[in-house]
Amino acid sequence: MIQEAYKAILDRDYTKALSLYLQLKELQEPTAYYYLGFLYFNGFGVERDVEKAYTLYLESATREVPLAQFEVALMLEKGDGCEQNFSESAFWYEESAKRGNMDAFNNLAVLFKEGLGVEQDYKKAFILFKKSADAGNPQAQFNIRSMYDQGLGCEVSQERAIEYCRQSAHNGHQKAKELMFRLQLDGAVAF
Repeated sequence: MIQEAYKAILDRDYTKALSLYLQLKELQEPTAYYYLGFLYFNGFGVERDVEKAYTLYLESATREVPLAQFEVALMLEKGDGCEQNFSESAFWYEESAKRGNMDAFNNLAVLFKEGLGVEQDYKKAFILFKKSADAGNPQAQFNIRSMYDQGLGCEVSQERAIEYCRQSAHNGHQKAKELMFRLQLDGAVAF
């Protein structure tokens, strides 16, 4: 039934997906809460309800579903469907990162870089950005570029900054593409 429910989402048959995930929820399937949250957050097959989405994501997150942990963290960071809480956001990003979510590493790094909900720590931010960047995350590659450029948590290195910017652009990050284009026009890089 799990594969059938997921296929219904891929096929955009949200009424069927809702029905199947409600059945899976009755069986206490952890991912069912996540996908129900997804449906409510986006208003697919149901009326959009971000508060209900948050509650469902949180239930899935407490059942150790990394994507749900990431969504809870993101909602807490933005205050979507819940009260904004950077400290709780950092907690859930860390839980998701522990389970391998590279976007969570990047977003947690942003909180450490900015000192939001955690004590500002450029070295920790750098380590988290690097882990995500080296795993191919284009946003983290773009973010670590600025760390190298400004020497935050690391030594200044224009070469590494450009290298990560180039990787980010190659992986489709629009701002990185624009920056590389400007660097080419200025003659700072050849390609």
